[in-house]
Amino acid sequence: MAYSVASRHGVIKASGAISPFNHSYGSLRLTSFLTSDRVEYRVSRNHTSERERAKTVAAYYNQPAVEAAAKKKSVRLMPSAILYHGKSDDESTKLRSAQYLQKELPVRIARRIVGFRTLPFIVGCNPIILGVHELYIRAFNILNGFPPILTSEDEQAYSRRLSQLLDDHKDVVTNLAAGFRECRRHIQNEEQVAKFLDTTLTSRLSIRMLAQHHLSLRENKTHYVGIINVAMRLKEVIERSCQFVHRVALHKYGKVPELKLSGHVSAVFPYIELPLDYILPEILKNAVRATIESHSESDIGPLPPIYITIASNEIDFIIRVSDRGGGIPHHLVGRVLDYNFTTANGSNSSNGEEQQGGVFSDMMEAVNPNPVGGPMHG
Repeated sequence: MAYSVASRHGVIKASGAISPFNHSYGSLRLTSFLTSDRVEYRVSRNHTSERERAKTVAAYYNQPAVEAAAKKKSVRLMPSAILYHGKSDDESTKLRSAQYLQKELPVRIARRIVGFRTLPFIVGCNPIILGVHELYIRAFNILNGFPPILTSEDEQAYSRRLSQLLDDHKDVVTNLAAGFRECRRHIQNEEQVAKFLDTTLTSRLSIRMLAQHHLSLRENKTHYVGIINVAMRLKEVIERSCQFVHRVALHKYGKVPELKLSGHVSAVFPYIELPLDYILPEILKNAVRATIESHSESDIGPLPPIYITIASNEIDFIIRVSDRGGGIPHHLVGRVLDYNFTTANGSNSSNGEEQQGGVFSDMMEAVNPNPVGGPMHG
């Protein structure tokens, strides 16, 4: 068996089994992450000794720098602290921000690397998941080995490197989905893997938010301090998500129910928009999909509208989405937060198991012809 998996950080190539303990094809040789941006795995056909194979495996799994960083305490910042320290427009603010990231990011990335090592061996050896694992190792080595940031020039060089790494990691979620889908038949403990995904995806979002905040400090955007919109109009954020979902639904179904917005539509407050940009489109796609599929073409008249209501006070805000899509059966409510569990296309199922194959049965449409977005269900 031979395969080759390409990613932005390089190419993973192998002949034979992926396991570094394979006795049929010899040892696994790794290029150094510190000397090359290209990561290659090649299984040599030269028979080597058990000692050489053991050295190869040890070099891969025994990384003292990663283990030491993972044990360090993470310094978490509240949005209020980020906003306060980012208000100043001088170079010292950017310098302090970069110095904080230089200490903090290696710790968070090291913990994710350790997390990958907790996966079942056969799952961790999946070439796509292994590729994501290597992305994290490469990012750790680059950031952990970056020289001390002492001047504005150092900060600018660090920011350029950080921007490149963000771009390299932009497909991590898609790749994880594809990898787990490939090896789902080998997963015995779905709860363990679900916990890994919870931690990894949450950590990924926080890392990207910290990095993007730092990079955004150089941008001169009105009402923004880094990624914080100090005068966010919730109505505009929701309308942006509505426009995106409208395009997705129109592409898939050729029709879209009306999305009506009401409530405290003039609410303005400081907030980080990024989480909303993740959450709102998924909720709205679910509502639109359910509304369309619950009202067949034989129904006379327009589709029932979807109502979005905003409620806001000095402490918090609520967004309510109401649709006439048929609802969720009571016996399935407990599964709605499982990874990509969905009742989509399963309304005719008699036993209520709309999605077979467990928590990873349809985690994501990795290859999707849709030109404007992902599937019509979250």
